[in-house]
Amino acid sequence: MKEYYVLTAKDFYDGLKEDKLLGLRCKECGQITCPPLPTCQWCGSKDLEKTELSGNGEILTFTLTDVPPEGFEPHYIVCLVRLDEGPTIMGRLDYDAEKVTVKYERSQELIGKKVKAGHIVLPADKYSMGEKLVPLFKVV
Repeated sequence: MKEYYVLTAKDFYDGLKEDKLLGLRCKECGQITCPPLPTCQWCGSKDLEKTELSGNGEILTFTLTDVPPEGFEPHYIVCLVRLDEGPTIMGRLDYDAEKVTVKYERSQELIGKKVKAGHIVLPADKYSMGEKLVPLFKVV
């Protein structure tokens, strides 16, 4: 039996370039896996089909990066988002980082905010082979 990926990393990032968030729906348990894996993250089945997700979700948590890795600009926000379809995915948050640093209590208002997925292209750094494409979430 030939092993293959229903949704490759290349397919995932090609979709992201078009602001499409792709995942895998398990034909056995019905759960969604995103980003793509070779098996269902819930039941381990390999019986998967590619599906386009809405990209809508809500912020579970976030962190402000004041001291970034070499080659990255400081003061960016990384967030963990629970998508409406179920899976949890990490990405950048398109939000004014200064609002988060000015008053901590106000920053907690981000938890539970509704967001929509898009993408951002990050420049190459000395540790990578080129530009990086990552999910970018915008508060709606």
